[in-house]
Amino acid sequence: MKSAHPFLAGIATLAGALIFASAVSRAQSADGIVVYNAQHASLTQAWADGFTKETGIKITLRNGGDTELGNQIVQEGVASPADVFLTENSPAMVLVDAAACSLRWRRIPWPRCLRRSGQLTAGGSALPHGARCLPTNKTKLTEGQLPKSLLDLADPGWKGRWAASPTGADFQAIVSALLEIKGEAATAAWLKAMKENVKPYRGNGTAMKAVNAGEVDGAVIYHYYYFGDQAKTG
Repeated sequence: MKSAHPFLAGIATLAGALIFASAVSRAQSADGIVVYNAQHASLTQAWADGFTKETGIKITLRNGGDTELGNQIVQEGVASPADVFLTENSPAMVLVDAAACSLRWRRIPWPRCLRRSGQLTAGGSALPHGARCLPTNKTKLTEGQLPKSLLDLADPGWKGRWAASPTGADFQAIVSALLEIKGEAATAAWLKAMKENVKPYRGNGTAMKAVNAGEVDGAVIYHYYYFGDQAKTG
């Protein structure tokens, strides 16, 4: 495996420091810091390695899904070994936030709790995350046929023509944004139409492959899955 680019290694160290530093005061030197990680495992491992190299403090990663780890923390309660909960989407954060703030847990991270009690670990990525996009199959759609917005995908003319990964936390975040911007009635109507129109896939990468294969005209995914796919497939 090639070594990381120096610039990326520097970013990894900086991000790791920002994420893990506030847990240091509670970390015993023998045990280090326990991170429940719902981010990409390889990226977080780079952060952890950079942080350990700079500080000598051990990082133990427990990798899993957003909802899985969020529920685990809630079930563990004050006995949770987690010093930091690292996730990218709001549903799991809100789940942990509600439990942590109501019980005044001292070891569970979420910035709003930190401001309330001054006792909780706050962690966050210093790097921009994903924008939502609609990569399309150019053999099936022209530029003039593209939807003007996400809401257009509710039109009956899009039935069976677009993909998403509706059970993933990524898509839950999209719906949360729609709810915040357009309101409950518009979001409910869009979801009802989506149920009729969408072809569901498990994971953004699988939905992207469906676009390449011509199974669908387009897919609602995070943008970096598109760029990663194009780097491999063109």
